[in-house]
Amino acid sequence: MRAKAPPKPDAAASGKAAQWSDEAMLDRLQQAAFDYFPKATNARNGLVADTTRDGSPASIAVMGFALSAYPIAVEHGWIERAAAVQACLACMRFFWASDQTGNPSATGYRGFYFHFLDMETGARMWQSELSLIDTALLMAGMLTAATYFDASTPAEIELRELAGHLYRRVDWRWAQYDGATVAQGWKPECGFLHYGWEGYNEAILLYVLGLGSPTHPFTEASFQAWTVTYQWENLYGYDFLYAGPLFIHQFSHAWIDFRGIRDRFMREKNCDYFENSRRATYVQREYAIRNPHSFTGYADNCWGLSAGEGPLAEPRLMTGRLQRFYGYAARGVPYGPDDGTIAGSSTLASLVFAPEIVLPAVRNLDAYGARQQDDALRSSGINASFNEPAAEVWISEGKFGLDQGMIALMIENYRTGLPWQLGRSSGIIQTGLRRAGFTGGWL
Repeated sequence: MRAKAPPKPDAAASGKAAQWSDEAMLDRLQQAAFDYFPKATNARNGLVADTTRDGSPASIAVMGFALSAYPIAVEHGWIERAAAVQACLACMRFFWASDQTGNPSATGYRGFYFHFLDMETGARMWQSELSLIDTALLMAGMLTAATYFDASTPAEIELRELAGHLYRRVDWRWAQYDGATVAQGWKPECGFLHYGWEGYNEAILLYVLGLGSPTHPFTEASFQAWTVTYQWENLYGYDFLYAGPLFIHQFSHAWIDFRGIRDRFMREKNCDYFENSRRATYVQREYAIRNPHSFTGYADNCWGLSAGEGPLAEPRLMTGRLQRFYGYAARGVPYGPDDGTIAGSSTLASLVFAPEIVLPAVRNLDAYGARQQDDALRSSGINASFNEPAAEVWISEGKFGLDQGMIALMIENYRTGLPWQLGRSSGIIQTGLRRAGFTGGWL
C-alpha cells in the first residue's frame, strides 16, 4: 500500500471567532494544568505529588515536568519569577542533599532516583525501582529551569550550579549492565531489572541526556543497540515507526524539537520523529473513526488511546462479545488493549503535531466535561480519562501530574515553542543528539 502523508493544517480553515475561542480555551486549560504543581508541592522540600489523591507519593517524573512548567508560568505572568526560582531551588536542594546510598529506604543511587518517594522524608515508596526514564524526565526539568533562569542573582546562580551538579552526578554508564544495552531500572533487592528498552518508546530523551553527559555518558553504541529493535509499519495507509500508546509519540517531544533533524534510522525512512508523531496522531484518529469494537463515543472528534487509568468494571456483553475492562493499562492502536477508555490528556498533548484534528477533539472533550457536569474534568486541563461503554459513564478521579505536565508543555510548544527553544539552547542536548547520530535542521 502506498504511504500517505497527513494533510497540512489550513490556517484559514476556521474563522476568527473560532480562533479566539480556541486561544481562550487553551489558555484556560494550560493555566489550570500549571496550577497543579504549586498546589501539589510540599513547600518544605519541593517534592511534588504524583496525583491529587490522598496519600499519593511524590513522583520524580512529575517533578521534572514541574521544573519545566515554571518558566512557562513566569512568561505568562501566572507566578512571579522570584517565587518560581524558590520553588525550583527547594526541589534541587532536596535532591542534592538526599540519601544516595541505594538502601531500600534511600532516595536514590549513583545519581538516579527511585520512582516514588515519601512526600515528607523523600524515602523510597512502594518498593519502586530506581528508574532511568523517570530520572531522565527529572533531569530534563532541571536543565530546562537552569537554561531559563539565567540572571546573575545569587538564587539563579545557585539554581544553575545545582542543576549542573545533579546532572553530572548521574552515572549513566553504570546502567549499561550488559554491553551496549541500557537497563530500565534497578532495585536494591535484586539488582538490575532483567529487561531493557526494546521497540520504539519514550526513551529518546533518556538516551540523549545519557549520551550528552560530560562525566559518565552512555557509549554511542547504546542508541544503535536500541534502534535496531524498532518496528516500521504501514497502518491505514500511513508509514510510521510503530508504538501503540499515544504518550510514546509525545514525551520526548516535550523538550526536544525533532523537526528536521534525523538519526540514521529516520534518514533511511526519509522521515523525522516529529513527522512520525504527526502520522501516529492521524492513525489514532483513523482507528477511532473505524471503531472496530463499536465502542460508544469513538469518532473523528473523540479519540486517543494511551497509558493510564480505566474502569475496573465487571465484563459485559457488547455487540455479541464479552468485553473486559483493564483498569490501569497501556492502551494502544490498533492492536490494543482497548476497552473503550479515552485518554483526553494525550489527545490534547498531540496539539503541536496536528492542530487541525486535535483542536476539534479538544473542543469536544471540553464540552463533554460540561455535559457531564464534571467541573474537574473541564477545568483541570482535561486530565481525566473516561469510558462510556462501562456499566455507567466512568471518569477517573483526581488529577495526575504527568497529564498536567504534558498539557502545560505541549500547549506552550504549540503557542510559543518556549520549551523547544530552551532545549535547542542546551549544549547537553545538542551533544547528546549528535552522539546519537542526529544531523540536519537546527542542529
